[in-house]
Amino acid sequence: GSEDMGTTVNGDVFREANGPANGYAAIAQADRLTQEPESIRKWREEQRKRLQELDAASKVTEQEWREKAKKDLEEWNQRQSEQVEKNKINNRASEEAFVKESKEETPGTEWEKVAQLCDFNPKSSKQCKDVSRLRSVLMSLKQTPLSR
Repeated sequence: GSEDMGTTVNGDVFREANGPANGYAAIAQADRLTQEPESIRKWREEQRKRLQELDAASKVTEQEWREKAKKDLEEWNQRQSEQVEKNKINNRASEEAFVKESKEETPGTEWEKVAQLCDFNPKSSKQCKDVSRLRSVLMSLKQTPLSR
């Protein structure tokens, strides 16, 4: 009679579940049900090892790439600084020559100075505005200067 009714504790009736009455037996049964076959367990271990090896290899490769990138960046910075220094030297030399030429004032050389400052090659100014009309005016003034 008492097995059908369940267990009474402090006036409450508790009935047993459909599984085993012992809690440890229930855990053991669940473990047996969820236990993987040996082949799947081996595959998981091999997969885990393989992934660890791939992770280690990718970390090594990433470190090599970082070192190579750092080296390339340093080389680029060095080339860039050398190029900037060369440009500074060239710009200073061309500025000195320009200032020297602009200070020379001999009569009749004005149009030669204008011609030197203007680019009269139409092929080199493809990205600029069309200045062919101005170019033709300057060329005609160079050939026949204005008389005062």
